[in-house]
Amino acid sequence: MKKENNGEIKRSLKTRHLSMIAIGGSIGTGLFLASGNAIATAGPGGALVAYSAIGIMVFFLMTSLGEMATYMPVSGSFSTYASRFVDPAFGFALGWNYWFNWAITLAVDISTAALIVQFWFPNTPGWIWSAIFLILIFGLNALSVRAYGESEYWFSIIKVATVIIFLIVGVLTIFGILGGEYMGFKNFTAGEAPFKGGFFAILGTFLIAGFSFQGTELVGIAAGESETPEKSVPKAIKQVFWRILLFYIFAIFIIGLIIPYTSPNLLGSGAEDIAISPFTLVFEKAGLAFAASVMNAVILTSVLSAGNSGLYASTRMLWSLAEDGKAPRFLKKVNRRGIPIAALVVTTLVGAMTFITTLSENGSIIYTWLLSASGLTGFIAWVGIAVSHYRFRRAFIKQGHDLSELKYRAKFFPFGPLLALVLCILVIIGQDYNSFMHPDFSNPAWWQKIAVSYIGLPIFLGFWGIYKVTKKTKVIKLEEAKFDHPES
Repeated sequence: MKKENNGEIKRSLKTRHLSMIAIGGSIGTGLFLASGNAIATAGPGGALVAYSAIGIMVFFLMTSLGEMATYMPVSGSFSTYASRFVDPAFGFALGWNYWFNWAITLAVDISTAALIVQFWFPNTPGWIWSAIFLILIFGLNALSVRAYGESEYWFSIIKVATVIIFLIVGVLTIFGILGGEYMGFKNFTAGEAPFKGGFFAILGTFLIAGFSFQGTELVGIAAGESETPEKSVPKAIKQVFWRILLFYIFAIFIIGLIIPYTSPNLLGSGAEDIAISPFTLVFEKAGLAFAASVMNAVILTSVLSAGNSGLYASTRMLWSLAEDGKAPRFLKKVNRRGIPIAALVVTTLVGAMTFITTLSENGSIIYTWLLSASGLTGFIAWVGIAVSHYRFRRAFIKQGHDLSELKYRAKFFPFGPLLALVLCILVIIGQDYNSFMHPDFSNPAWWQKIAVSYIGLPIFLGFWGIYKVTKKTKVIKLEEAKFDHPES
C-alpha cells in the first residue's frame, strides 16, 4: 500500500508508443477537415506557406522540448520546466491552463464523436454515444499507461495508413491514372491562385494550422512515463520534421492540385459534414464510392485519439501540479498500476460536466465561453516551451555544464526558440484579426466577439498574477535553476 501513497508513476511506454504518440499528436481533424478551409481561405499557395511556417515553428518547439524532456523526463513537462527555469508563478499558470484546456476539449471530442457516429445512426440520441465514448476513453486511461500507449499506437497506425493511401491515390489522380484526365497545375493557377487574399488571409490560415498541430507537445508529457526517454524522445522528435513535410505539406499540395480553392465544399469542411472532407472529395474524384464511410471511420478514430490523449495529458498535468504543491494533495494519489487515479477521476468529471452544459440552451452559452477560454491555451503552452528552453540552455551553460552532457541537443539555438516565440505571439495577437480590421467600438456585439476570442489570455495572466502575489515568487536566477530529476 505504500506504493500507492508515494505518488509513483510507472515508466511503461516503449519507443514505438512514444513515436506514435508524437505522430498522433500531429495528425487529426486539422488535417482531415480544417485543411480544406485553409485552402479556401488563402488559396493552395497561401495554405502551403502558412502550414510550412507553423510546421517549422512546431519543429523548433519540439526540439526545444526534446532537449529538456530527454535531460529531465517529468510528467509535468513544460509546467515543471517553466517553474524551474522561469518563475514558479509562470509554471503554475501554464499547468492549470493546460489542464483546463484538455478537460474542456475532452467534452468537445466526445460531442464530435457522437456527431460523427450519427452519420451511420442518425436516429440515435447523440448523448448516448458521448457517454459510451467517455466510458471507453476513461477505461483506457484507468487500465494502465501501457494500455493508453497501445491504444494510441493503433489509432495512429490507422491515421498514418490513411494519409499514405491518400497520397498515393492523389498522385495517381493528378496524372490521370485514376479519375479521368491529367490535371497538372491548373488549379494552382486559376483565378487568384495560388495566393488568395494576401498577407491577412495567410495570417488567418496560421491560426488554422496552429490548431491543427496542437497536441504535438504530448511527447514531453509522455516522456515522464517512457522506459528509455534518452532514446525514445530524440527518436520521436527527429521524426517531427518528416511527418510535417509528408503528412501536411504534401497532402495540402495534392488537395490544392485536385480540388479548386473556389469549391464551396472546402469551406464546409467540418465535423457536421464528413462527406465533404477534402480527403473524401479526393477519394471520390478517384472513383472510390465508399470514401465517405471510410473517412468517417478514420475521422472518428482521430477524434477518439484526441480525447484519449487529452485525458492522459490533463491527468498527468494535474497530478504533477499536486506533486509540486500547486494543486490539492489528494490529487497525488497513484494506484498500484501507476495511474494518478484521483486526477483522472476529477478530470473526467470536469469533462463530463462540461459536456452536460451543451444539453440545455443556457448551458450551451456557458459551454461556448468555456471553449473560448481554452482556445489560446495550446499557443500559450508553446510560448512557455520556447521561453523555458531559452532559459534552460542559458542556465545550463551559466552553471558550468558542457553541452556534451545533453543526450539530445536542440539545433539552431537560440534562433529556434526565439523564432517559435515570435510566431506564437503573432498567432495569439492575430486570433481575431478580422475584428480589428473592421472595428466597431460602439457595438456591444463587437466587444463580445473580442472577449470570446481573447478571454484565454487574461485568464492565464490572472492565474500567473494571483500566484505571484500570494506566493511572492520571483524570476528564477540562472545560477539558481535546478537540474535534478524530481521523479527519479
